[in-house]
Amino acid sequence: MSQQIVKRNGKRFVLVEEAELRKLRRLAAKATAREPDELPEYPAADADGNRPAVEFARVSIARQLVQDRQAAGLTQQELARRAGVRQETISRLESGKHSPTVRTVDKIDRVLQAVLRKNQETNKKGK
Repeated sequence: MSQQIVKRNGKRFVLVEEAELRKLRRLAAKATAREPDELPEYPAADADGNRPAVEFARVSIARQLVQDRQAAGLTQQELARRAGVRQETISRLESGKHSPTVRTVDKIDRVLQAVLRKNQETNKKGK
């Protein structure tokens, strides 16, 4: 990728070829394809405002997993491959209808944290 950094009015800009910009836009659209309203819904509260604990925990894990995976720029398939689990496992967990094992959460979390850390280091170097 060829790029040029230009400073104008105290701000830094990165110039990239138009084809590269289109590619970056496609990748960004793919990474954010799932809108927040598509995240699993929390279970309804009862008359006292209480929610079922297990279902609430599943949805909380699912929502965080989706957000972290997207922030890392990974597809379900890529996350599954790197974590050593099946893509179906990631899909089921992201639906909020299945409970993960501690071992599965640990595998997934290690991958996500490593990718997010690497992305942060890359972003710092680019500044």
